[in-house]
Amino acid sequence: MIELVFIVCLTANSEYCEERNLLFAENMSPYTCMMQAQPQLAAWANEHPKWRVSKWSCRAGGTRKASL
Repeated sequence: MIELVFIVCLTANSEYCEERNLLFAENMSPYTCMMQAQPQLAAWANEHPKWRVSKWSCRAGGTRKASL
Protein backbone atom coordinates (compact mmCIF):
# COMPACT_ATOMS: atom_id res chain seq x y z
CA MET A 1 0.00 0.00 0.00
CA ILE A 2 1.25 3.46 -0.90
CA GLU A 3 0.58 6.46 1.30
CA LEU A 4 0.68 10.13 0.36
CA VAL A 5 2.01 11.96 3.41
CA PHE A 6 1.79 15.71 3.60
CA ILE A 7 2.39 18.52 6.07
CA VAL A 8 -0.26 21.22 6.30
CA CYS A 9 0.02 24.52 8.16
CA LEU A 10 -2.70 26.95 9.17
CA THR A 11 -2.75 29.98 6.90
CA ALA A 12 -3.48 32.23 9.90
CA ASN A 13 -0.61 30.75 11.94
CA SER A 14 2.08 29.20 9.75
CA GLU A 15 3.93 27.87 12.81
CA TYR A 16 1.10 25.42 13.56
CA CYS A 17 1.47 22.41 11.27
CA GLU A 18 0.13 18.86 11.21
CA GLU A 19 0.95 15.67 9.33
CA ARG A 20 -1.86 14.20 7.22
CA ASN A 21 -2.01 11.20 4.92
CA LEU A 22 -4.07 9.65 2.14
CA LEU A 23 -3.89 5.94 1.36
CA PHE A 24 -3.81 4.83 -2.25
CA ALA A 25 -4.62 1.42 -3.74
CA GLU A 26 -2.45 -1.56 -2.88
CA ASN A 27 -1.23 -2.08 -6.43
CA MET A 28 -0.10 1.53 -6.94
CA SER A 29 3.58 2.17 -7.55
CA PRO A 30 5.52 5.00 -5.87
CA TYR A 31 5.86 6.63 -9.30
CA THR A 32 2.08 6.64 -9.80
CA CYS A 33 1.67 8.13 -6.33
CA MET A 34 4.05 10.95 -7.27
CA MET A 35 2.09 11.59 -10.48
CA GLN A 36 -1.29 11.64 -8.70
CA ALA A 37 -0.15 13.56 -5.63
CA GLN A 38 -0.54 17.11 -6.93
CA PRO A 39 -4.16 16.76 -8.11
CA GLN A 40 -5.05 15.00 -4.85
CA LEU A 41 -3.36 17.71 -2.78
CA ALA A 42 -5.05 20.46 -4.82
CA ALA A 43 -8.45 18.87 -4.18
CA TRP A 44 -7.66 18.54 -0.46
CA ALA A 45 -6.52 22.18 -0.28
CA ASN A 46 -9.73 23.35 -2.01
CA GLU A 47 -11.78 21.52 0.61
CA HIS A 48 -9.69 22.91 3.49
CA PRO A 49 -9.10 26.62 2.71
CA LYS A 50 -7.73 27.41 6.19
CA TRP A 51 -4.77 25.08 5.59
CA ARG A 52 -1.75 25.33 3.28
CA VAL A 53 0.15 22.26 2.07
CA SER A 54 3.77 22.73 3.02
CA LYS A 55 5.54 19.47 2.07
CA TRP A 56 4.58 16.08 0.72
CA SER A 57 6.01 12.69 -0.18
CA CYS A 58 4.95 9.15 -1.04
CA ARG A 59 5.94 6.19 1.12
CA ALA A 60 5.02 2.61 1.80
CA GLY A 61 1.87 2.51 3.93
CA GLY A 62 2.21 1.53 7.57
CA THR A 63 5.59 3.15 8.21
CA ARG A 64 5.72 5.49 11.15
CA LYS A 65 7.38 8.71 10.04
CA ALA A 66 7.79 10.46 6.73
CA SER A 67 11.10 11.89 5.65
CA LEU A 68 9.79 15.17 4.31
